[in-house]
Amino acid sequence: MTREGHQVITLTPLPASVPQASRSTTDESITAWALAARGGDPEAVERFVGALHRDVQRFVAHLCADPQAVDDLAQDTFLRALGSLHRFEGRCSARTWLLSIARRAVTDSFRHAAARPRLSDVPDWRLAVEHAQPRGLPGFDDGVALTDLLGALPEERREAFVLTQMLGLSYEDAADLTGCPIGTVRSRVSRARATLVALLAAAEEVQQEGKETVLAAA
Repeated sequence: MTREGHQVITLTPLPASVPQASRSTTDESITAWALAARGGDPEAVERFVGALHRDVQRFVAHLCADPQAVDDLAQDTFLRALGSLHRFEGRCSARTWLLSIARRAVTDSFRHAAARPRLSDVPDWRLAVEHAQPRGLPGFDDGVALTDLLGALPEERREAFVLTQMLGLSYEDAADLTGCPIGTVRSRVSRARATLVALLAAAEEVQQEGKETVLAAA
């Protein structure tokens, strides 16, 4: 199957003996699958792609400005990765390596978009986030949209927060991926968290005032 002239990766169901990839899958296992895939093991390719497909989709959704481009960017990321597996030697985790490729894919898409005229308005960044809205984060399930709060963060802080707090990368891996010192990543995450807490408190205060106004008018 192809999409605009490119091969489309189709994930076939794994054998019953192979459990579905989950967040409990260790980076060591994923890296081992990547190395086995490099050696031509087709089942390892399936496991590698299946283990990281959702992470790639969420990451590019938080970086790009077009929710309709998320699937294509994820597809592009895996095509690039599978074409470069022969150069992957396991010096970093396969997750970090793949997300760095995803980051470049998004950057390249920005450059391509900037080089061509716009035919219509690009959807707001927040719509892209809503495409991959995380669930179950404390404090963000009572009518306060995490998408709105993340959208208020500077891009570098938002990226650091998404990588470490939502995708589960270590600070060291996030530093490798973004090309900045680990202390910088920690600082960005800390500042992002402080900003989000303040914004959440303000949003909840507005909500409470609205409820009190409704009750007073009843």
